[in-house]
Amino acid sequence: MVTQILDNPECNFKWFDISNPKKEDFVDLAKEYNLSEASIKDCLEVGHLPKIEEFDTYHFLILRSIPVDFHENSDTMTEITERISIFYDEEFVITVHRNRIEYLENLKSLNKDHKRLQSSKSLINSIVSESLRSFETLLTNNLAPKLDDYEEQLFLHRKRKPFLRKLYYLKRQIDLIRIILTHYKDIVDYFHMPEYKNIYTQDLRDLYTRTNTLYRNLAENTSQLLSVYFNIESNHTNEIMRTLTIISVFFMPLTFIVGVYGMNFEHMPELEWYYGYPAILVLMLVLSGMIYYWFKKKGWL
Repeated sequence: MVTQILDNPECNFKWFDISNPKKEDFVDLAKEYNLSEASIKDCLEVGHLPKIEEFDTYHFLILRSIPVDFHENSDTMTEITERISIFYDEEFVITVHRNRIEYLENLKSLNKDHKRLQSSKSLINSIVSESLRSFETLLTNNLAPKLDDYEEQLFLHRKRKPFLRKLYYLKRQIDLIRIILTHYKDIVDYFHMPEYKNIYTQDLRDLYTRTNTLYRNLAENTSQLLSVYFNIESNHTNEIMRTLTIISVFFMPLTFIVGVYGMNFEHMPELEWYYGYPAILVLMLVLSGMIYYWFKKKGWL
């Protein structure tokens, strides 16, 4: 569905917004602004990463941002991000999206004389900034607190199985976002070219650099937490194996003695000995004491 948000008499450019796009929505706009068939096809397809393309009469931009809410176990790009495609030039802006995008709705509701709507470049810069800011908001309000909670579970709690599954999805989300941010670099660099550079594009570069750094640090912390988890689990397994080994060493000589005197051969002198049974028990206790002393001396107990 095509909606005109701004018109030339009100501002210096026209702004059209297309939600739930279909091919017929582009018929009139494609003729008026000479839009490429390839760009329109990209709008209708699902799964594109951020990019910017320059044509003779317009620029084409694909952005991805974080929705207001998504499922905790989401681990694909289409699940954890929402896409907006943009055709723009000095005289027009066409935004295309499937779902309701919160920051875009906020921009639509601004007064017509707002500084963000003074030119098409200002609007595009605002949209790119808001899309990048959604990643920073996700990190500070969601991902970072989750990671802190998982660290607490790892070091202070015994039950860790649910934690590992949650940490897997967190790592997947961070890795996907880092891929998306990598593609944002071309867009930010494009707007930072001398012919586009201004105070707003500098803010955009600063925002990108900060967000990219935060996600890189978060990815490193997540990987380190996974390594710590596997080390703890490995040490826990080693502790169990050491305990079982110590128990088996205690019982090995006792089992040997019992096995020897359990063979029931006819000519075994000790079987007829009156003090045989208590003597064997004393021998077992002495052997156990010697093994215990040896382990204690070695520092294994």
